[in-house]
Amino acid sequence: MTTAAPRLDAGLDIDVVLQSAVWEQQGDAETIVRDALAAAAACADCPAFAEVVVALSADAAVQQLNRDWRGRDAPTNVLSFPAARIPGPAGAPQVLGDIVIAYETLAREAQAEGKPFAHHLAHLTVHGFLHLLGHDHETDAEAAAMEDLERVILQRLGIPDPYAGSGDAPAAAARAINPA
Repeated sequence: MTTAAPRLDAGLDIDVVLQSAVWEQQGDAETIVRDALAAAAACADCPAFAEVVVALSADAAVQQLNRDWRGRDAPTNVLSFPAARIPGPAGAPQVLGDIVIAYETLAREAQAEGKPFAHHLAHLTVHGFLHLLGHDHETDAEAAAMEDLERVILQRLGIPDPYAGSGDAPAAAARAINPA
């Protein structure tokens, strides 16, 4: 396990942890994660000073976390673990929580969807970060709002709309029925 030195990006203290050697195939993964988080922090309602940990992991570890914490015995692309909001001294960073990303699932999805690995990594990082900030996609309205924010953030990074052409996405379906 390798831990990259924390770095402050736009008031966000980011710690990237390589939990699997498979990520070494993507030498720029840490930079992609940091850039995605900095863009998300700038666009979303993020505390002025905050801390986040991103664990770059493998499917087996993510499957175990998914089973233990969500009762789903399968790997998934990204998991978010928001930290409890504990008041601290004035000016102290707020710990937002942890994001865990599964390499193999991410790679499979990117290939299946014809997206560059780097774009999908940035998208999953942003998605996980928004969960830490309290965004969700349990309802069509929540999904639409979260997807719209993801689009804005990813556009800042020069990444095309990840939902373009995803006619089966719940929010896309809701907007087709009620475009207002």
